[in-house]
Amino acid sequence: MRPGGFAMHTTGFEDALQTNTFTLQWHITQSCELNCRHCYDRSERKEVGLEEGRNLLDQLYNFCTRYHVQGQVTFTGGNPILHPQFEKLYRAAHERGFRIALLANPTRKSILEKLKAIQMPEFYQISLEGLEEHNDYIRGRGHFQRSLQFLDLLKDLDIYSMVMLTLTRANVNQVLPLAEILRDRVDSFTFNRLAMVGEGASLASVEPKDYRNFLADYRKAAEKNPVMRLKDNLFNLLHYQQELPLMSGCTGYGCGAAFNFVSVLPDGQVHACRKFPSPIGDLNEQDLLTIYESDLAVKYRKGASSCFQCRIRPLCGGCPAVSYGFNKDPLHEIDPYCFLERQ
Repeated sequence: MRPGGFAMHTTGFEDALQTNTFTLQWHITQSCELNCRHCYDRSERKEVGLEEGRNLLDQLYNFCTRYHVQGQVTFTGGNPILHPQFEKLYRAAHERGFRIALLANPTRKSILEKLKAIQMPEFYQISLEGLEEHNDYIRGRGHFQRSLQFLDLLKDLDIYSMVMLTLTRANVNQVLPLAEILRDRVDSFTFNRLAMVGEGASLASVEPKDYRNFLADYRKAAEKNPVMRLKDNLFNLLHYQQELPLMSGCTGYGCGAAFNFVSVLPDGQVHACRKFPSPIGDLNEQDLLTIYESDLAVKYRKGASSCFQCRIRPLCGGCPAVSYGFNKDPLHEIDPYCFLERQ
C-alpha cells in the first residue's frame, strides 16, 4: 500500500507512486582503503557508535511501522566493512527484520560467510570505472583483477552481485565492452552519470548533446546482454519519444530522493541523496520521522519545479545530483541532460 507520508505532488501513474520498501543508505564510516579520483566526499567524520547505530535502527523500525513499508538498510561508507562494529550493526539490522544490502569494496571470503550466516544480503555492489587500465587509474593498481576475482567469489557463495560504473567522458566508450566482460560474472550491471561534486568536479562529464545516442546504444546492447540494467531515469525520455512502455526509473519510482530512500552520514546528518549536498536534517537534533516529514524533505520529494508539468515526471525527475554539479538549482532547474527540452 502507498504510505500516506510518501505523498507526491503529481497525479496519474498511481501504481508507480506506490512503494512497499524504504531504504536507509547508511554511511557508517568514512574509512576507505581506496583513493578514487571521483570520490564525492573525503571529509573526516566520526564513525557511528554501536549504541547510536542501534538507536537509529529502532527509529527506522518505528518509521516503517508508521508507514507500513518494509525497511532496507544498505550499508556503505567509505567501506562499511572497515567499521570496527560492522558485524554487530549488521546483526542489529537483521534482528529488526530489515532487508540488508552492501555498497562496499571487495573483501575476504571469511567475512562474506559470517554475513551470510547472519542474513543473506539482498545484494553486494562494487564499482568499476571501465576497462582495466582506466579503472586502475581511477581506483588504484590491481583493483580491476581483484574485483573480477571477487565477483567470482560472490557467485560461488550465491550472493547477488552488482557492478556500478560512474559515467564520464573518459569511459563512455568502455561501458559496452565492460558489460561484455561482466556478462557471465555478475547479476546486474548499470551506471550513474558523474555528479561533478567533490573530487568528481575535476573529471569531465559526458557532453549532454551526446547522451541520447549513448542511451540508445546502451539499450540496444542490453537487449542481448541480460545483466545490463536500465537505471537512469532518462531512459524513459527515450521510451516516451518512441511511444514505448515506460520503466520504473532510478529507484523504482523515478528519483527516490527523500521519497523511498534517504542517506545518513556517520555524524548523523541526513541527506535526500548522498551524491550531492542535500541536507534535510540531523539525527542529533530530530528523529527520522520528523526529518522525513519536514518541509525541506518535501521539497526534495517534489524535485525540480521545472519538471512539474512534464507528463512523465512521476517516472523520471532527472538527477538532481547531476543538476547540482552543473551549478543548477536541483529544486527548480531541469536536468541538463533532458533531451525532451531540446525538441
